[in-house]
Amino acid sequence: MTVQLVHDIDLPLLQTIGMERLDAIAAIDAARAQHWLARTDMGYCVTRVEDVTAVLRDKRFHSALSILPQLSGLPELEDRSQRRRSILSMEGEEHARLRRLVAPAFTPLSANRLRPTMRRVLGELVDGVVADGACEFVAAVCEPYPIPSICELLGAPPEDWKLFSMWATDIFRIFNGTLEVDLPLIDRASTELTAYVSDMITERRAALRDDLLSDLIAIEEEGDRLSTEEMAMLAQAVLMAGTDTTRNQLACSVAVFAEHPEQWALLARQPELAPRAVEESMRYLGAVRATVRFAAEDVIYRDVLFPKGTIVSTALAGANRDPEVWAQPNVFDITQERGTAQMTFGSGIHFCLGAALARAELQEALPILARRMPGLSLDGAVEWKPANFGIWGPARLPLRFDRA
Repeated sequence: MTVQLVHDIDLPLLQTIGMERLDAIAAIDAARAQHWLARTDMGYCVTRVEDVTAVLRDKRFHSALSILPQLSGLPELEDRSQRRRSILSMEGEEHARLRRLVAPAFTPLSANRLRPTMRRVLGELVDGVVADGACEFVAAVCEPYPIPSICELLGAPPEDWKLFSMWATDIFRIFNGTLEVDLPLIDRASTELTAYVSDMITERRAALRDDLLSDLIAIEEEGDRLSTEEMAMLAQAVLMAGTDTTRNQLACSVAVFAEHPEQWALLARQPELAPRAVEESMRYLGAVRATVRFAAEDVIYRDVLFPKGTIVSTALAGANRDPEVWAQPNVFDITQERGTAQMTFGSGIHFCLGAALARAELQEALPILARRMPGLSLDGAVEWKPANFGIWGPARLPLRFDRA
């Protein structure tokens, strides 16, 4: 076996930052046709389902969230205890322990308890726009939709929903590529949320309720329990996984349907297609288009040596259009049985913890919208968020539809 150093291989250059979404997909396709690996400004990128899955499942590649300040050019914290730990960036046994403990609290069954709330909230939001026959969908529906469900999941009262929405928006700035500017807002939101949730945990320890925090308090495995700090950190992870991701993915999905009116009409007639509609729209246009890993040690993969510290991006958007896996990858069809799972939720040990919750939110929203907003079309140009945003989608989505 001949092992090549990755830096010595003649690879296609893949630069998608700043590109329109269709141009970015075309650039990924072109790079993938030349080699399974591409060179980027940060390091390297894999674009095929096989390689994206392998890198995400390889425990020698760690989440780059743990080195995000370094990648953003921020100075190293002298006191590492100042850093808030997150399950999103943990690795090894520490991460495995937390995932093992909390897995029972993040099942589809747990998410299903919130479906009545999801339907009620979505219905009320649609009530506010159907008579007009037009709306700016992001502000009218996407932004407010997930928060009530997350707050009910955590057990927070309705009067605090706006607080949670503000915290979610500010904490998610960590993915926007402007960390040096946004860090004070991120830290403040995280501190306030942690304090709020810690108070809630104290209350639940005195009297358990039917909510996620009570479920987390009750979890025990061979005497191992979650600390208050760990539960507060998990609550923040849930807020992140179930709020901004859902907001952006709902906007992405509806934008796709606006370009495919026959599929929208089909979903209205056959709401049982909702699960497939969610998976297909996430495959076709996912709100999370890439994740970044780094080699925590020297890694040999496919006879290529990635030295310790090498940055490797996984192009989820590219994997979701991989012609070796998907028949007609550029066709959007909610009736098609896809034999491979879409990659937007990731894979491996960092597979999205809130996937069941996000799926439930989208499965409830799309058929209601299709039924109550018939004749959907774009009412002007879609304004997309900057391409460097980690959680991405329309900033403005002007829609027109038949009046109720």
